[in-house]
Amino acid sequence: MTAPLQIGLMGYGFAGQTFHAPVIAHSGTANLPVTLAAIATSQAERAQADYPDAAIVPDLDALLSLDAIECVVIATPNDTHYELARRTLERGKHVLVDKPVTLTAEEARTLAAIAKQRGLVFAPFHNRRWDGDFLTVKQLIANGELGRVTHYESHFDRFRPQVRQRWREDATRGGGLLYDLGPHLIDQTLALFGAPESVTAFVHTRRDHASAPDYAHLVLRYDGLDAVLHASALAAYAPRFAIHGTRGSYLKNGLDTQEDQLKAGLRPGQPGFGDGNEAGRLHVMADDGQESDRDVPNAAGNYADLYRALAAAIREGTPFPVSPQDAVDVMTIVELAMRSAEEGRTIAFTRAQ
Repeated sequence: MTAPLQIGLMGYGFAGQTFHAPVIAHSGTANLPVTLAAIATSQAERAQADYPDAAIVPDLDALLSLDAIECVVIATPNDTHYELARRTLERGKHVLVDKPVTLTAEEARTLAAIAKQRGLVFAPFHNRRWDGDFLTVKQLIANGELGRVTHYESHFDRFRPQVRQRWREDATRGGGLLYDLGPHLIDQTLALFGAPESVTAFVHTRRDHASAPDYAHLVLRYDGLDAVLHASALAAYAPRFAIHGTRGSYLKNGLDTQEDQLKAGLRPGQPGFGDGNEAGRLHVMADDGQESDRDVPNAAGNYADLYRALAAAIREGTPFPVSPQDAVDVMTIVELAMRSAEEGRTIAFTRAQ
């Protein structure tokens, strides 16, 4: 029997409590068992109450000193990711880093280089590749139901008019929607279409008393396709996806349900987890010219598959679905978006390796 992959979680704030700890604890399989073995946090009592079998330690040094830990998950504020991930890799442990993996493309390249040199896994946490609606979109595009896609629009909008006092709203700490939600939108687009030819962006701070950007509108240009990516903190209603092609269109409202389910205490593997996404609407033209509309149920999302892929990468050498180059490309596009917005022009994308 394969020994369980021993994972240590660095950070037990919102991301650690919601997206990482419960999913790690419910992601193991008979062939690839996974254990949440330790948590590094200042909230020791809460972490111990939630995960009584995990070792609770105060910081990364204590976590790295645990010989049994094979992989560390970084779930801390954005401006700490690079340093914590670098130290983890240099101690010979695999690492998964929440998005954005770093604040610059150069930092992402450095982590990728260290991991490659040491034969370690450097995995970006782009869990939205396992959203049910994105899996559905991926299948619709792959099977050609939309024909050749000419316009792809992806929104990750929220209605939060009041600015909260937290690091995610602090521009000096890598806060703001371009760094918070932008990586999800960009990574999904790269997974579908690859690297773009150019980036045009508009990045603004719209809310009263906000210091970090709360509006990001990007256009990634491809040959024959524009990918429009949008995130706003002042959008109560907006489509999640709007995709148009030579054979039809697809429209999807509502966000994936897994985040809300995890907040409510539902766990991967339990009945209903990953279900409940609002169906999309597909309009297509058949070969005989007849047009039709139908609802498209969503595939079931499952964030646990990300951790199963991580276990397979570490135990079996299977490439992790989100590559280190993907992490570098995402941060390159974030940087280009900031430049484009500041300079008011379209900027060509050049892959940094």
